[in-house]
Amino acid sequence: MHAAMPPSSALPSVCRPELPWPRRRWLQAAALAALCPGAALHAREDGPWPQALPVPGGVARLDLGPAPERPVVHADGVPVLVLGSASGWTAVVGIALSAPVGEAHVSVQAAAGAAARRLAYRVGRKQYREQRLTVAPRTVDLSPEDLARFEREHAHQQEVMATFSTPLPQDLRMRAPVPGPRSSSFGLRRVFNGQARNPHSGMDIAAPTGTPVAAPLPGRVIDVGDYFFNGGTVWLDHGGGLLSLYCHLSAVDCQVGEALERGQRLGRVGATGRVTGPHLHWGVMLNRAMVDPALFLPA
Repeated sequence: MHAAMPPSSALPSVCRPELPWPRRRWLQAAALAALCPGAALHAREDGPWPQALPVPGGVARLDLGPAPERPVVHADGVPVLVLGSASGWTAVVGIALSAPVGEAHVSVQAAAGAAARRLAYRVGRKQYREQRLTVAPRTVDLSPEDLARFEREHAHQQEVMATFSTPLPQDLRMRAPVPGPRSSSFGLRRVFNGQARNPHSGMDIAAPTGTPVAAPLPGRVIDVGDYFFNGGTVWLDHGGGLLSLYCHLSAVDCQVGEALERGQRLGRVGATGRVTGPHLHWGVMLNRAMVDPALFLPA
């Protein structure tokens, strides 16, 4: 997510072929099986869920058990999406890329006025790819004017990312917003001129300028803008703290407050903002944590 990250997160990337999504899913499931066999089995169940992969940048699915009311769950004070019914509830927790490996927890309040209990889970280790590049200093360092603009936009994006609304989504399985190969994967960490930068917090999909970009789930448009790093940008709110982000658009075909259906066009691929070629930067946010969009795609 370029506008909400330090400047270097939006710098040019070297396009390399990626493993097909089904193959990557198989490898992720194998890694999860080694970490937690029960969770891996749960991840392969059919249903409206994203793949469970409790690693930095991944998603944890926590069984809350039956309760007459929907439990209220928080992770570090941030509300968490809870789906299910009185016969059984599930918390769907986004794990930040910066999360440490080891034990984590959420607080669960079973009913209004009830005391909250602590529910622990484990965050496993995941090694994302690293890329070292030597570039001209001017492409890394911002002028005072550009830095001031970035900081203003960053503050605005923080307000957008705090959105938590109802109704809650019932199906979390997404469709890819645009066809095409991935030119840069989620979690890639770039090192420019020996200086490590924040990891890539979305999925880049290569496509020609003008290619339609479609909503992967029903959602409400909560932000539209032209930002320094992200260029033409759209944020969608899918409910319950599940948001999605679309950057570098050459055209925006929606407006704030508009409700979009799955598959409805929201804009067109472009090369606006701080990029060197046309592509879509697609981000998925869950309880204010950017998570791997691939986990929400069909296996």
